[in-house]
Amino acid sequence: MGAKKPVAVVVGGSIAGLSCAHALISAGWRATVIEKTAGPPSGSPTGAGLGLDPQSLRLVCRWTSDPNFLHAATVPLSIDINRVTDSKRKVSRTLTRDEGFNFRAAHWADLHCILLRALPPETVVWGHQFLSFDVSNDKSFVVTKSRVLLTDEVVEIAGDLLVAADGCLSSIRRHFLPNFKLRYSGYSAWRGILDFTGKESSDAIVGVRRAYPELGDCLYFDLATGTHCVLYELKGKRLNWLWYVNGPEPEHKGSSVMIKAGNDMIQKMHEEAEKVWVPELSRIMKETEEPFVNVIYDGDPLPRLFWDNVVLIGDAAHPTTPHGLRSTNMSIQDAGILGYCLEKWGLEHLSMALEEFQTIRLPVVSKQVLHSRELGRRKQGLVVNDQETFDPMTATREDSLQLQQRRMPYFEGKPCTI
Repeated sequence: MGAKKPVAVVVGGSIAGLSCAHALISAGWRATVIEKTAGPPSGSPTGAGLGLDPQSLRLVCRWTSDPNFLHAATVPLSIDINRVTDSKRKVSRTLTRDEGFNFRAAHWADLHCILLRALPPETVVWGHQFLSFDVSNDKSFVVTKSRVLLTDEVVEIAGDLLVAADGCLSSIRRHFLPNFKLRYSGYSAWRGILDFTGKESSDAIVGVRRAYPELGDCLYFDLATGTHCVLYELKGKRLNWLWYVNGPEPEHKGSSVMIKAGNDMIQKMHEEAEKVWVPELSRIMKETEEPFVNVIYDGDPLPRLFWDNVVLIGDAAHPTTPHGLRSTNMSIQDAGILGYCLEKWGLEHLSMALEEFQTIRLPVVSKQVLHSRELGRRKQGLVVNDQETFDPMTATREDSLQLQQRRMPYFEGKPCTI
Protein backbone atom coordinates (compact mmCIF):
# COMPACT_ATOMS: atom_id res chain seq x y z
CA MET A 1 0.00 0.00 0.00
CA GLY A 2 1.17 3.52 -0.79
CA ALA A 3 1.56 6.30 1.72
CA LYS A 4 -1.61 7.90 2.93
CA LYS A 5 -2.49 11.02 0.95
CA PRO A 6 -2.42 14.34 2.80
CA VAL A 7 -5.81 15.97 3.21
CA ALA A 8 -6.90 19.57 2.65
CA VAL A 9 -10.19 21.15 3.68
CA VAL A 10 -11.25 23.97 1.37
CA VAL A 11 -13.87 26.45 2.60
CA GLY A 12 -15.88 27.84 -0.30
CA GLY A 13 -17.19 26.10 -3.39
CA SER A 14 -16.96 28.95 -5.88
CA ILE A 15 -14.44 29.01 -8.72
CA ALA A 16 -11.53 29.63 -6.35
CA GLY A 17 -12.43 26.65 -4.16
CA LEU A 18 -13.01 24.28 -7.06
CA SER A 19 -9.77 25.37 -8.72
CA CYS A 20 -7.94 24.71 -5.47
CA ALA A 21 -9.45 21.23 -5.22
CA HIS A 22 -8.21 20.47 -8.74
CA ALA A 23 -4.71 21.77 -8.01
CA LEU A 24 -4.46 19.82 -4.74
CA ILE A 25 -5.66 16.59 -6.30
CA SER A 26 -3.14 17.04 -9.12
CA ALA A 27 -0.46 17.47 -6.42
CA GLY A 28 -1.37 14.13 -4.83
CA TRP A 29 -3.63 15.44 -2.05
CA ARG A 30 -7.22 14.64 -1.13
CA ALA A 31 -9.52 17.64 -1.02
CA THR A 32 -12.87 18.22 0.66
CA VAL A 33 -14.69 21.42 -0.27
CA ILE A 34 -17.21 22.83 2.23
CA GLU A 35 -19.96 24.86 0.54
CA LYS A 36 -23.04 26.36 2.20
CA THR A 37 -25.33 26.31 -0.84
CA ALA A 38 -27.58 23.28 -1.02
CA GLY A 39 -26.28 21.94 -4.32
CA PRO A 40 -24.59 22.76 -7.59
CA PRO A 41 -25.98 25.92 -9.18
CA SER A 42 -28.22 25.17 -12.14
CA GLY A 43 -27.65 28.74 -13.18
CA SER A 44 -26.38 31.85 -11.48
CA PRO A 45 -29.00 34.56 -10.92
CA THR A 46 -26.33 37.15 -10.22
CA GLY A 47 -23.62 35.42 -12.21
CA ALA A 48 -21.96 37.39 -14.96
CA GLY A 49 -19.20 37.30 -17.49
CA LEU A 50 -15.49 37.01 -16.85
CA GLY A 51 -12.29 37.06 -18.88
CA LEU A 52 -9.68 34.30 -18.64
CA ASP A 53 -6.04 34.99 -19.45
CA PRO A 54 -3.79 32.44 -21.20
CA GLN A 55 -2.19 31.15 -17.99
CA SER A 56 -5.58 30.50 -16.36
CA LEU A 57 -6.83 28.83 -19.54
CA ARG A 58 -3.84 26.46 -19.52
CA LEU A 59 -4.51 25.50 -15.90
CA VAL A 60 -8.23 24.87 -16.41
CA CYS A 61 -7.54 22.83 -19.53
CA ARG A 62 -5.00 20.75 -17.61
CA TRP A 63 -7.39 20.12 -14.72
CA THR A 64 -10.30 19.19 -16.97
CA SER A 65 -8.09 17.08 -19.31
CA ASP A 66 -10.00 18.42 -22.30
CA PRO A 67 -8.66 21.62 -23.90
CA ASN A 68 -11.44 21.65 -26.49
CA PHE A 69 -14.17 21.50 -23.84
CA LEU A 70 -13.22 24.88 -22.35
CA HIS A 71 -12.87 26.53 -25.74
CA ALA A 72 -16.31 25.21 -26.64
CA ALA A 73 -17.71 27.18 -23.68
CA THR A 74 -15.80 30.43 -24.21
CA VAL A 75 -15.55 33.24 -26.76
CA PRO A 76 -12.27 34.83 -27.86
CA LEU A 77 -11.35 38.29 -26.62
CA SER A 78 -8.46 38.94 -28.98
CA ILE A 79 -8.88 42.71 -28.95
CA ASP A 80 -8.99 45.29 -26.14
CA ILE A 81 -10.59 48.57 -27.22
CA ASN A 82 -11.11 51.76 -25.21
CA ARG A 83 -13.45 54.34 -26.75
CA VAL A 84 -14.76 57.73 -25.68
CA THR A 85 -18.45 58.55 -26.03
CA ASP A 86 -19.65 62.10 -26.61
CA SER A 87 -22.90 61.98 -24.62
CA LYS A 88 -24.37 65.04 -26.35
CA ARG A 89 -23.70 64.02 -29.92
CA LYS A 90 -24.12 60.26 -29.21
CA VAL A 91 -20.99 59.25 -31.12
CA SER A 92 -17.94 57.25 -30.09
CA ARG A 93 -14.32 57.23 -31.23
CA THR A 94 -11.44 54.90 -30.40
CA LEU A 95 -8.82 55.94 -27.85
CA THR A 96 -6.71 52.76 -27.83
CA ARG A 97 -6.78 49.42 -29.62
CA ASP A 98 -4.73 46.36 -28.63
CA GLU A 99 -5.02 43.40 -31.00
CA GLY A 100 -2.81 41.15 -28.87
CA PHE A 101 -5.10 40.85 -25.85
CA ASN A 102 -5.57 37.07 -26.17
CA PHE A 103 -8.13 36.44 -23.38
CA ARG A 104 -11.31 34.37 -23.62
CA ALA A 105 -14.74 35.25 -22.19
CA ALA A 106 -16.87 32.86 -20.16
CA HIS A 107 -20.00 32.98 -18.04
CA TRP A 108 -19.36 32.36 -14.33
CA ALA A 109 -21.86 29.49 -14.21
CA ASP A 110 -20.36 27.82 -17.30
CA LEU A 111 -16.83 27.85 -15.88
CA HIS A 112 -18.08 26.68 -12.48
CA CYS A 113 -19.89 23.77 -14.14
CA ILE A 114 -16.79 22.78 -16.13
CA LEU A 115 -14.61 22.72 -13.01
CA LEU A 116 -17.21 20.89 -10.92
CA ARG A 117 -17.89 18.13 -13.45
CA ALA A 118 -14.18 17.38 -13.73
CA LEU A 119 -13.79 16.76 -9.96
CA PRO A 120 -14.18 13.32 -8.37
CA PRO A 121 -17.71 12.73 -7.02
CA GLU A 122 -18.35 13.90 -3.46
CA THR A 123 -15.38 16.27 -3.43
CA VAL A 124 -17.80 19.08 -2.60
CA VAL A 125 -19.86 18.78 0.58
CA TRP A 126 -22.99 20.80 -0.16
CA GLY A 127 -25.28 22.48 2.37
CA HIS A 128 -22.56 22.87 5.02
CA GLN A 129 -22.20 26.32 6.54
CA PHE A 130 -18.67 26.85 7.82
CA LEU A 131 -18.61 27.91 11.48
CA SER A 132 -15.07 27.78 12.86
CA PHE A 133 -11.72 26.02 12.87
CA ASP A 134 -9.08 24.95 15.37
CA VAL A 135 -5.42 24.27 14.69
CA SER A 136 -3.94 21.49 16.81
CA ASN A 137 -1.37 22.46 19.45
CA ASP A 138 1.45 20.85 17.49
CA LYS A 139 0.25 22.56 14.27
CA SER A 140 0.01 19.16 12.57
CA PHE A 141 -3.66 19.31 11.64
CA VAL A 142 -6.71 21.57 11.59
CA VAL A 143 -10.34 20.76 12.41
CA THR A 144 -13.27 22.64 10.88
CA LYS A 145 -16.78 22.82 12.23
CA SER A 146 -19.74 23.37 9.95
CA ARG A 147 -23.50 23.24 10.29
CA VAL A 148 -25.51 20.95 8.04
CA LEU A 149 -28.26 23.32 6.99
CA LEU A 150 -30.75 20.53 6.29
CA THR A 151 -30.50 18.96 9.75
CA ASP A 152 -28.85 21.68 11.88
CA GLU A 153 -26.23 19.10 12.89
CA VAL A 154 -22.70 20.38 13.56
CA VAL A 155 -20.00 18.23 11.95
CA GLU A 156 -16.22 18.25 12.15
CA ILE A 157 -13.84 17.67 9.25
CA ALA A 158 -10.10 17.34 9.88
CA GLY A 159 -7.25 17.95 7.47
CA ASP A 160 -3.55 18.66 7.22
CA LEU A 161 -4.25 22.02 5.60
CA LEU A 162 -7.12 24.52 5.65
CA VAL A 163 -7.62 26.63 2.52
CA ALA A 164 -9.76 29.74 2.89
CA ALA A 165 -11.53 30.30 -0.44
CA ASP A 166 -14.49 31.98 1.25
CA GLY A 167 -14.55 35.19 -0.76
CA CYS A 168 -13.97 38.88 -0.19
CA LEU A 169 -15.88 38.81 3.12
CA SER A 170 -13.81 35.85 4.38
CA SER A 171 -14.49 34.91 8.01
CA ILE A 172 -11.20 32.99 8.11
CA ARG A 173 -9.26 36.10 7.08
CA ARG A 174 -11.11 38.05 9.76
CA HIS A 175 -9.87 35.53 12.35
CA PHE A 176 -6.25 36.46 11.59
CA LEU A 177 -6.75 40.09 10.56
CA PRO A 178 -9.70 41.38 12.60
CA ASN A 179 -8.95 45.01 11.72
CA PHE A 180 -8.90 44.47 7.96
CA LYS A 181 -11.67 46.45 6.25
CA LEU A 182 -12.90 46.39 2.70
CA ARG A 183 -12.52 49.73 0.91
CA TYR A 184 -15.53 51.14 -0.94
CA SER A 185 -14.33 52.21 -4.37
CA GLY A 186 -16.54 55.28 -4.73
CA TYR A 187 -18.80 53.65 -7.32
CA SER A 188 -21.10 50.72 -8.00
CA ALA A 189 -21.81 48.83 -11.21
CA TRP A 190 -25.04 48.04 -12.95
CA ARG A 191 -24.60 44.58 -14.47
CA GLY A 192 -26.63 42.42 -16.77
CA ILE A 193 -26.60 39.70 -19.41
CA LEU A 194 -28.88 39.93 -22.42
CA ASP A 195 -29.83 36.54 -23.84
CA PHE A 196 -30.66 37.16 -27.48
CA THR A 197 -31.41 33.56 -28.47
CA GLY A 198 -33.88 33.66 -31.35
CA LYS A 199 -33.48 37.44 -31.61
CA GLU A 200 -30.33 37.56 -33.70
CA SER A 201 -32.08 39.60 -36.39
CA SER A 202 -33.83 42.00 -34.01
CA ASP A 203 -33.25 45.73 -34.32
CA ALA A 204 -31.43 45.77 -30.97
CA ILE A 205 -28.88 43.09 -31.92
CA VAL A 206 -28.39 44.30 -35.49
CA GLY A 207 -27.90 47.81 -34.10
CA VAL A 208 -25.40 46.86 -31.41
CA ARG A 209 -23.36 44.78 -33.87
CA ARG A 210 -23.24 47.80 -36.17
CA ALA A 211 -22.11 50.08 -33.34
CA TYR A 212 -19.70 47.46 -31.92
CA PRO A 213 -18.63 45.56 -35.06
CA GLU A 214 -16.07 43.32 -33.36
CA LEU A 215 -18.34 41.83 -30.70
CA GLY A 216 -17.49 38.16 -30.37
CA ASP A 217 -13.75 38.84 -30.44
CA CYS A 218 -13.39 42.07 -28.50
CA LEU A 219 -13.51 43.55 -24.99
CA TYR A 220 -15.08 47.01 -25.39
CA PHE A 221 -14.66 49.79 -22.83
CA ASP A 222 -16.71 52.92 -23.47
CA LEU A 223 -15.73 55.99 -21.43
CA ALA A 224 -17.82 59.11 -20.94
CA THR A 225 -17.27 61.99 -18.53
CA GLY A 226 -16.99 60.51 -15.02
CA THR A 227 -18.19 57.02 -15.95
CA HIS A 228 -17.44 54.00 -18.09
CA CYS A 229 -19.09 50.87 -19.43
CA VAL A 230 -17.93 47.39 -20.49
CA LEU A 231 -19.45 45.24 -23.25
CA TYR A 232 -18.50 41.82 -24.63
CA GLU A 233 -20.13 38.68 -25.98
CA LEU A 234 -20.45 35.31 -24.24
CA LYS A 235 -21.09 31.84 -25.58
CA GLY A 236 -24.73 30.93 -26.09
CA LYS A 237 -25.89 34.17 -27.71
CA ARG A 238 -25.43 36.37 -24.66
CA LEU A 239 -24.11 39.92 -24.25
CA ASN A 240 -22.46 40.87 -20.96
CA TRP A 241 -22.40 44.52 -19.86
CA LEU A 242 -21.37 46.58 -16.83
CA TRP A 243 -21.91 50.27 -16.20
CA TYR A 244 -19.95 51.92 -13.38
CA VAL A 245 -21.65 54.85 -11.62
CA ASN A 246 -20.00 57.12 -9.05
CA GLY A 247 -21.84 57.77 -5.80
CA PRO A 248 -21.93 57.30 -2.04
CA GLU A 249 -21.74 53.77 -0.68
CA PRO A 250 -25.18 52.16 -1.06
CA GLU A 251 -26.88 50.61 1.92
CA HIS A 252 -27.06 46.86 1.54
CA LYS A 253 -27.90 44.16 4.01
CA GLY A 254 -26.38 40.79 4.68
CA SER A 255 -23.07 39.47 3.42
CA SER A 256 -23.57 40.03 -0.31
CA VAL A 257 -22.10 42.86 -2.36
CA MET A 258 -24.91 42.36 -4.87
CA ILE A 259 -28.19 44.31 -4.68
CA LYS A 260 -31.40 43.17 -6.35
CA ALA A 261 -32.80 46.21 -8.15
CA GLY A 262 -36.44 47.26 -7.94
CA ASN A 263 -38.44 48.44 -10.93
CA ASP A 264 -38.06 52.11 -10.00
CA MET A 265 -34.28 51.79 -9.78
CA ILE A 266 -34.14 50.00 -13.13
CA GLN A 267 -36.37 52.60 -14.80
CA LYS A 268 -34.15 55.41 -13.54
CA MET A 269 -31.06 53.55 -14.79
CA HIS A 270 -32.61 53.22 -18.26
CA GLU A 271 -33.33 56.95 -18.36
CA GLU A 272 -29.78 57.84 -17.33
CA ALA A 273 -28.29 55.39 -19.85
CA GLU A 274 -30.15 57.11 -22.67
CA LYS A 275 -28.56 60.41 -21.65
CA VAL A 276 -25.00 59.07 -21.45
CA TRP A 277 -24.49 56.27 -23.98
CA VAL A 278 -25.01 55.70 -27.67
CA PRO A 279 -28.58 54.47 -28.29
CA GLU A 280 -27.44 50.98 -29.35
CA LEU A 281 -25.85 50.39 -25.94
CA SER A 282 -28.65 51.91 -23.86
CA ARG A 283 -31.13 49.73 -25.75
CA ILE A 284 -29.19 46.58 -24.80
CA MET A 285 -29.42 47.66 -21.16
CA LYS A 286 -33.14 48.32 -21.52
CA GLU A 287 -33.85 44.90 -23.02
CA THR A 288 -31.87 43.01 -20.36
CA GLU A 289 -34.02 41.19 -17.82
CA GLU A 290 -33.19 41.57 -14.14
CA PRO A 291 -30.10 43.79 -14.17
CA PHE A 292 -28.55 44.03 -10.71
CA VAL A 293 -26.20 46.31 -8.79
CA ASN A 294 -22.71 45.20 -7.75
CA VAL A 295 -21.24 47.42 -5.03
CA ILE A 296 -17.50 47.65 -5.83
CA TYR A 297 -14.98 47.05 -3.05
CA ASP A 298 -11.38 46.05 -2.77
CA GLY A 299 -8.85 45.78 0.04
CA ASP A 300 -5.32 46.95 0.69
CA PRO A 301 -2.74 44.21 0.07
CA LEU A 302 -2.39 41.80 2.97
CA PRO A 303 0.87 41.48 4.93
CA ARG A 304 0.83 37.69 4.47
CA LEU A 305 -1.22 34.85 2.99
CA PHE A 306 -0.79 32.00 5.50
CA TRP A 307 -0.64 31.26 9.21
CA ASP A 308 0.61 27.82 10.35
CA ASN A 309 -1.41 25.38 8.17
CA VAL A 310 -4.11 27.86 7.12
CA VAL A 311 -3.75 29.64 3.76
CA LEU A 312 -5.87 32.26 1.97
CA ILE A 313 -6.56 32.17 -1.77
CA GLY A 314 -8.81 34.01 -4.22
CA ASP A 315 -10.87 36.97 -3.08
CA ALA A 316 -10.23 36.00 0.54
CA ALA A 317 -6.56 36.82 -0.08
CA HIS A 318 -6.92 39.82 -2.38
CA PRO A 319 -10.34 41.51 -2.76
CA THR A 320 -10.08 43.52 -5.97
CA THR A 321 -12.06 45.78 -8.25
CA PRO A 322 -13.01 44.20 -11.60
CA HIS A 323 -11.17 46.58 -13.93
CA GLY A 324 -8.16 44.40 -14.64
CA LEU A 325 -10.17 41.18 -15.05
CA ARG A 326 -8.04 39.76 -12.25
CA SER A 327 -10.38 38.29 -9.64
CA THR A 328 -11.00 34.91 -11.32
CA ASN A 329 -7.54 34.79 -12.87
CA MET A 330 -5.81 35.46 -9.55
CA SER A 331 -7.96 32.76 -7.92
CA ILE A 332 -7.09 30.14 -10.55
CA GLN A 333 -3.40 31.03 -10.47
CA ASP A 334 -3.33 31.05 -6.65
CA ALA A 335 -4.62 27.48 -6.82
CA GLY A 336 -2.11 26.46 -9.47
CA ILE A 337 0.87 27.87 -7.56
CA LEU A 338 -0.34 26.39 -4.27
CA GLY A 339 -0.61 22.95 -5.85
CA TYR A 340 2.84 23.32 -7.41
CA CYS A 341 4.41 24.27 -4.05
CA LEU A 342 2.67 21.46 -2.13
CA GLU A 343 3.76 18.87 -4.67
CA LYS A 344 7.33 20.21 -4.65
CA TRP A 345 7.78 20.24 -0.88
CA GLY A 346 5.44 17.50 0.34
CA LEU A 347 3.49 17.41 3.59
CA GLU A 348 6.65 16.97 5.67
CA HIS A 349 7.74 20.46 4.59
CA LEU A 350 4.33 22.14 4.57
CA SER A 351 5.60 25.40 6.03
CA MET A 352 8.22 25.66 3.29
CA ALA A 353 5.54 25.04 0.65
CA LEU A 354 3.31 27.78 2.04
CA GLU A 355 6.26 30.13 2.40
CA GLU A 356 7.16 29.65 -1.26
CA PHE A 357 3.51 30.10 -2.29
CA GLN A 358 3.43 33.39 -0.42
CA THR A 359 6.78 34.50 -1.85
CA ILE A 360 5.56 33.88 -5.40
CA ARG A 361 2.02 35.20 -5.14
CA LEU A 362 2.04 38.09 -2.66
CA PRO A 363 4.06 40.54 -4.80
CA VAL A 364 1.96 39.70 -7.87
CA VAL A 365 -1.51 40.02 -6.33
CA SER A 366 -0.55 43.13 -4.33
CA LYS A 367 0.53 45.02 -7.44
CA GLN A 368 -2.44 43.80 -9.46
CA VAL A 369 -4.99 44.86 -6.82
CA LEU A 370 -3.48 48.35 -6.59
CA HIS A 371 -3.25 48.74 -10.37
CA SER A 372 -6.89 47.66 -10.78
CA ARG A 373 -7.86 50.26 -8.16
CA GLU A 374 -5.98 52.99 -10.02
CA LEU A 375 -7.43 51.92 -13.37
CA GLY A 376 -10.98 52.09 -12.02
CA ARG A 377 -10.45 55.57 -10.57
CA ARG A 378 -8.91 56.75 -13.82
CA LYS A 379 -11.81 55.48 -15.92
CA GLN A 380 -14.34 56.95 -13.49
CA GLY A 381 -12.77 60.40 -13.62
CA LEU A 382 -11.70 60.22 -9.97
CA VAL A 383 -8.42 61.62 -8.63
CA VAL A 384 -5.50 59.22 -9.14
CA ASN A 385 -2.38 59.39 -6.94
CA ASP A 386 -3.30 62.89 -5.71
CA GLN A 387 -2.96 64.14 -9.29
CA GLU A 388 -5.37 65.44 -11.88
CA THR A 389 -8.31 63.39 -13.08
CA PHE A 390 -8.49 61.67 -16.47
CA ASP A 391 -10.85 63.22 -19.03
CA PRO A 392 -11.43 60.91 -22.00
CA MET A 393 -12.74 63.81 -24.09
CA THR A 394 -9.40 65.65 -24.01
CA ALA A 395 -6.96 62.83 -23.19
CA THR A 396 -3.71 62.55 -25.13
CA ARG A 397 -2.67 59.37 -26.87
CA GLU A 398 -0.02 58.78 -24.19
CA ASP A 399 -2.51 59.22 -21.35
CA SER A 400 -5.03 56.94 -23.07
CA LEU A 401 -2.50 54.11 -23.29
CA GLN A 402 -2.72 53.89 -19.48
CA LEU A 403 -6.23 52.43 -19.98
CA GLN A 404 -5.01 49.30 -21.73
CA GLN A 405 -5.31 45.96 -19.98
CA ARG A 406 -1.72 45.07 -20.83
CA ARG A 407 -0.51 47.81 -18.48
CA MET A 408 -1.47 45.44 -15.65
CA PRO A 409 1.64 44.31 -13.72
CA TYR A 410 2.58 40.75 -14.68
CA PHE A 411 0.14 40.90 -17.60
CA GLU A 412 2.08 38.15 -19.35
CA GLY A 413 2.20 36.11 -16.13
CA LYS A 414 5.04 35.73 -13.67
CA PRO A 415 7.57 33.12 -14.79
CA CYS A 416 6.82 29.87 -12.96
CA THR A 417 6.64 26.16 -13.65
CA ILE A 418 2.84 25.77 -13.49
